[in-house]
Amino acid sequence: MATFQYKARNAGGAAVSGVLTVPNRQEALAQLRRMNLTPLTVAPSRAGMLAGLFSGPPRPNVGAEDLTIFTRQLSTMISAGISLVESLEILSEQASDKGFRHVLKTIVEEIRGGSDMSTAFEKHAKIFDKIYVSMLRAGEASGKLDAILVRLAEYKESQEELKREVKSAMTYPTISLVMVMGIALFLIIVIVPKFKDLFENTFKADLPRPTKIVMAISDALREHTLVVLSVTAAVLAALFAYVSRTRQGLRQWHWLKLHIPVFGPLFQKIAVGRFTRTFGTLLQSGVPIVGALDIVRETVGNVLIEEDVDRAREAVRQGEPLAVPLARSKVFPLMVTRMIAVGEKTGALEQLLDKISDFYSQQVRATVKMLTSLIEPMMIGAMGLIVGGIVVAIFLPIFQAPALIGK
Repeated sequence: MATFQYKARNAGGAAVSGVLTVPNRQEALAQLRRMNLTPLTVAPSRAGMLAGLFSGPPRPNVGAEDLTIFTRQLSTMISAGISLVESLEILSEQASDKGFRHVLKTIVEEIRGGSDMSTAFEKHAKIFDKIYVSMLRAGEASGKLDAILVRLAEYKESQEELKREVKSAMTYPTISLVMVMGIALFLIIVIVPKFKDLFENTFKADLPRPTKIVMAISDALREHTLVVLSVTAAVLAALFAYVSRTRQGLRQWHWLKLHIPVFGPLFQKIAVGRFTRTFGTLLQSGVPIVGALDIVRETVGNVLIEEDVDRAREAVRQGEPLAVPLARSKVFPLMVTRMIAVGEKTGALEQLLDKISDFYSQQVRATVKMLTSLIEPMMIGAMGLIVGGIVVAIFLPIFQAPALIGK
């Protein structure tokens, strides 16, 4: 129920106002007419809106792992002969998250009211994405819902494993970079000023150029801290806005991700593997090829590949084989497009897409291991260059002390 404030006129033309507690605005208008009042304004009351914020249903907090477990359990129950409604009721009682429990109970009520399972799930898009709903719809149409749910759970598990591998590959260099920057800033802001006072009181001649540069940087960071921080924050904010709010900025960022040294090939393999895994899973579930391409474009995570998939979808609609437009793309390797072409000719596209995605999963794991072993010496070398350069610049006047004092 919601609370509405209204202003109206009675039969005599006098203005009246009040509050109604009804399910929705339409019911509020109907009730005013039953009271022989002519509505002027009907709006949700502020008190009611504030109360709704605290008394409404809890927000679901469902992670990818939780959703995978839910899908696996649901498929097991349906395979065991338990009805869909009963399975969802059991899982709702077992759900540890109150918000997810409320969502499942809502879905049960909608299915009992005659709604399709996919339609009921589709209303909760923040939890169940397009891939999830499309596969459910295909499972309902084919009568193989349990098998589709198993495939969906396997797909979710493979995607989560891929995310973990990528995260593990990025964690070490990120931590190392932060450490290097922290040590460098500590030396420049804390240590260098102490040596500066020593050098100014000891040496009368000009200091070596590297030392003067390091000291100038130290002075700038200490004396103009707010300016440096403000400029840095402004530049980062401008870059973020350019990338997140403009199509051109997003395209340039995604192009850079695919071409950046060392990490570019990894991001490309991840994108191609994600495309083939998702596309193959949807086709195996009975989703038509054009509909599958429409869904896949939203999962690849790169706007350049999205554009390639869009062009491929339009080409397929016009009767062109899928491999032809993908071959014109600069992202999909020749091996991938040729295997897709073979799959289209032999009618085994789904199986070949599975093989391609398995191959790229192995490639991603191998690349992650290679990068992990390669990045460690690279970061140590970078740390040595940066920190060592600062230390050498500090101690260079001491090494040249006799000459500097003599001058």
